[in-house]
Formats: sequence, structure tokens, C-alpha cells
Amino acid sequence: MTVVAVLAAVVLTAAGLLTTYRVVLGPSTLDRVVALDSLMAIAASGLAVWAAYSADTTVVPAIVALALVGFLGSAAVSRFRVRDDK
Repeated sequence: MTVVAVLAAVVLTAAGLLTTYRVVLGPSTLDRVVALDSLMAIAASGLAVWAAYSADTTVVPAIVALALVGFLGSAAVSRFRVRDDK
């Protein structure tokens, strides 16, 4: 189990670094929003890996909260972005 958790942590860290690069240097606002949404999903995945590794279910509400905040943030930005395009 430890090998799988370490491998997942390495992959999630690499994904987080690449996504952070896209947030910082994204050519448009929508690229940055998608990257931030991906970063939220990576953080939720990291919490899920930690919950599985430590057998601690107290982080599950945090995973749900991250998923909701990520979805609502993306929906709000896309709604206002569509409104600005008209």
C-alpha cells in the first residue's frame, strides 16, 4: 500500500506543478480557470489518496467541499465570460 501511495503522491505532485505552470503562464483567462479547476481536482485526489492510505474518513467532507467549490467557481466564471462575449 505504501508503494502505491508514494507513486500516487509523485504523480499528483507532477500534475500539480504542471497545472500551476498553466495557471501562471496561461495565455487567456479561460485557460487559467480550467487550470484552477484541474488544480482543485488534483487537491481532492490528493486528499482521497491520503484518506485511503491513513484509513481516516474525516477528510471526506473536505473532498466534497473542494468538488463543490471547483464546480461552482467554474460555472460562475463561464457564465460571466459568456455574458461578456455578447
